[in-house]
Amino acid sequence: MKKIGIVMGSDSDLPVIEKAVKILRELNIPFEAHVFSAHRTPEKAREFALHARENGFGVIIAAAGMAAHLAGAIAANTTLPVIGIPCKGPALDGLDALLSTVQMPSGIPVATVGVNNGANAALRPPAAEAPARQ
Repeated sequence: MKKIGIVMGSDSDLPVIEKAVKILRELNIPFEAHVFSAHRTPEKAREFALHARENGFGVIIAAAGMAAHLAGAIAANTTLPVIGIPCKGPALDGLDALLSTVQMPSGIPVATVGVNNGANAALRPPAAEAPARQ
């Protein structure tokens, strides 16, 4: 079974990610969790995404609030399925994160769950190998 990669923009997103982690543990699905920021550590996020498939990941869950560019930044650097979790921030009650996550340009797909809904991100079954982008 392939691992699930979980990335969050900062450790303040951990309460949302804990919902996903709980379900993955219950389902006995292997995972790794990391903190990478699309803004503060973009090279680390990019390297993770570029090598995710060869490192045994099958899906990446990315959680971030406010500008919420993490899921898109990850999706731009991998052909693996990416599930974005928009997280509530101090402004706009998470609407800013939702719109940033769901409004990806054509060719950079990000499946998006509801604001703060880490549980739904974990309930998506691990995907089969995704085809390479043209």
